[in-house]
Amino acid sequence: MQEPALIPHLFRTEYRKVIAVLCKRFGFDQIEIAEDIASDTFLSAALNWGIQGIPENPVAWLYTVAKNKAKNYLQRKATFTNKVLPESSMQANTITQPDYEIDLSPQNINDSQLQMMFAICHPAIPPEAQIGLSLRILCGFGIEEIADAFLTNKETINKRLFRAKEKLREEKIPIEIPAPEALDNRLASVLTTIYLLFSEGYYSISNNKVLRKELCMEAMRLCYMLVENKHTNKPPVNALLSLMCFHASRFAARIDKNGEYVLYDDQDTSLWDPDLISKGAYYLHLSASGDQLTKYHLEAAIAYWNTQKGDTPEKWENILQLYNRLLQIEYSPMAALNRTFALSKANSKQEAIIEAEKLQLSNNHFYFTLLGELYTGIDNRKAKQHFEKALHLAKTITDKQTIQKKINRLG
Repeated sequence: MQEPALIPHLFRTEYRKVIAVLCKRFGFDQIEIAEDIASDTFLSAALNWGIQGIPENPVAWLYTVAKNKAKNYLQRKATFTNKVLPESSMQANTITQPDYEIDLSPQNINDSQLQMMFAICHPAIPPEAQIGLSLRILCGFGIEEIADAFLTNKETINKRLFRAKEKLREEKIPIEIPAPEALDNRLASVLTTIYLLFSEGYYSISNNKVLRKELCMEAMRLCYMLVENKHTNKPPVNALLSLMCFHASRFAARIDKNGEYVLYDDQDTSLWDPDLISKGAYYLHLSASGDQLTKYHLEAAIAYWNTQKGDTPEKWENILQLYNRLLQIEYSPMAALNRTFALSKANSKQEAIIEAEKLQLSNNHFYFTLLGELYTGIDNRKAKQHFEKALHLAKTITDKQTIQKKINRLG
């Protein structure tokens, strides 16, 4: 890989590791210092590698420079504390030499990232800020990329991240995995953040992209970290990872060559990834241990059936019953809407229309798109009216193009 492409790649993969270790070492009081050191490290790489060429081991080079910059900062801080701040010579004589070592070993990197995940996803931090901090600190996303993900500007994101960092300091949130008695509640917050991150990537309204794979892959990477740690390898974690594997298995079939969304019924099933489907089944099996049933278990089971080819009665009846259970555990308008689609497949369009019209999701373009689909072939005039409402409400160009094609087919 050439230098112009290598540095952005390494920034994405290594920045988050350096930040996690330095934040853990310095504490949230000095998170900006950690960010500055990490950023300066990559700036040094850009300057040096452009002149001297790429080193034999670029990652080791980055870690060495980051360590040296961190040591220099700690030494300057210690000098100031020891020689300027002491109120008496007695205090100065009793000050011990601090430890300047920075541990960038693989084990400490993994531990630091996992501990940072729990700190960032603390309930005291607003959900949007949790996702923003996760993208910045745990995923190595730039401010502009985060702004794109939230459909806002860089200034707004900078303010949001600043307030979140202030909250981390004010609350004195520790960078650690919670004690066993508090782990499950805190883990729930972490899983929610990962789930929201994956969801934003799975159906993105940013930059007119229907799918942002990089967000989905980062969410899966964070979940893998939880699975690989014995303290956090819990059934809901495996269920969420299973869900994401099943969804990711159909990525190639969801978008056509023009970048347009392909509806489930129209997807080329030969493009589905069998390896990810197998992984999804594996983690779904692991999630069945214990007696806990979460929305992730049910959504993963639904996603499993959606990877089974063909419109069999068994498939859609199972999906319908799973949606019924999901709505009992945690109601959401989108789950209710998806249940209505399953109902049309399991029973009939007429029955689904009755249920769909009860939802009254008048500001949701998916709602009118579904009604358009249900009425197609039954009352094409009504179907067209619903598609036109969906077209008016759709936010992305790709959605508008998909809906317009449906209108055109009706004539």
